[in-house]
Amino acid sequence: MPFINSRVNVAMSSAQKTSLKEKLGQAISIIPGKTEDWLMIEFADNCELYFRGDKDQPMAFLEVKVFGTFSEEAAEQLTEAVCNLYESELQIRKDHIYIKYEEVSKWGWNGRNF
Repeated sequence: MPFINSRVNVAMSSAQKTSLKEKLGQAISIIPGKTEDWLMIEFADNCELYFRGDKDQPMAFLEVKVFGTFSEEAAEQLTEAVCNLYESELQIRKDHIYIKYEEVSKWGWNGRNF
C-alpha cells in the first residue's frame, strides 16, 4: 500500500507522467513486499515551489507513504532511484529534490483497515 505524492514546479506532458508512473512502479519494489500492484501515485505539476528563496529552478517535493516499516537501506536506494528518474525525465537536478518518507501503521482499503 504505498502512495507517492509528486509535486513539481515544471509542466509535465502525458507521456512524461506515463513514463514516470511506470518507472516509479518498478522502483517501489526496492522496498521489500511493495509492488506496483498496490501503488497509488499523484502527479501535481506547475506547483509554485520555492527552494532557497528561488522559484525559477526546476524542483520537486515527493512524499512516499508506506504501510508498515522499511529499512534505511531501502529508503537510500529508493531516493537514489527517484532522483535519477526525475533528473532524466524532467531535468530536475538531484540537489533540487526533497523526498519525505512516512511509515504508516493504519491503512484503510475496500471498507476495512489493515
